[in-house]
Amino acid sequence: MRYRNLLIFGVTAATSFGAILVFVRGTLKKRLIVGTVAVAVLGAAALFGRGPIKDALMQIPAMRPLLGKKTVADQIETYGDIARARLRAMFREKGFAYPPEKLAMLAFKDKQVLDVYVGSADGVFKHLHTYPILGASGKLGPKLREGDFQVPEGVYRLESLEPNTPYHLALRLNYPNEFDLEHARIDGRSKPGSDILIHGSNGSVGCLAMGDVASEDLFVVANDTKDHNIAIIICPVDLRNFEPPPATPNDPVWLPTLYKEISQALKDFPAP
Repeated sequence: MRYRNLLIFGVTAATSFGAILVFVRGTLKKRLIVGTVAVAVLGAAALFGRGPIKDALMQIPAMRPLLGKKTVADQIETYGDIARARLRAMFREKGFAYPPEKLAMLAFKDKQVLDVYVGSADGVFKHLHTYPILGASGKLGPKLREGDFQVPEGVYRLESLEPNTPYHLALRLNYPNEFDLEHARIDGRSKPGSDILIHGSNGSVGCLAMGDVASEDLFVVANDTKDHNIAIIICPVDLRNFEPPPATPNDPVWLPTLYKEISQALKDFPAP
């Protein structure tokens, strides 16, 4: 590991100094100072960070093994065939074509299940499969702040596929969404939380743990779906059939509004 990190840093340093010597004007001393600072920043980002610098380095094929990271395409190559075999069997059983035009996922906290729906080009959704949720911390109710161990509740979208995670494969939600941010601002909450995933493994804090095999299915079908605007709705209970949980004195005043929004979104998805 130490030698790999040294190699990463060396490649980053050489690239940085080369660019600086070509593009930065001034005395040699000035260019060396700028180069030293740039190497420190870029090297640290390459080794420890996540974000645009590391993402840019990941676009260089020779850097991927050094960084110990994989792309979405890498993981699709690894898990795509076996996951698609399982998925096509599910689709055939329901009479659906693979890959789907549209996709949606509905999570119900009380039952600890994730329902997957496929949709036609005109937006008509039908139930495909129900996966058990193997791990989810917290209780019924929305996520309010970083570190409260709550799984969010709301109408979300798939933000990205996460090929590198300690939990096998993962789908990232766009939490906090506009509703979450607006009500955090009104409430005076500065840190509503982040990094909410649907992932593999069987344990989680604030996310939905589905097990490794299910995470492969979800990762691959989300990648293959033609319309990548994938809805992910997380509900306390199935609001198509049940009333929201009884209110408590600690509930935020806007919670009924959130549950109305979720109920409205669920109307597009007939109960299985």
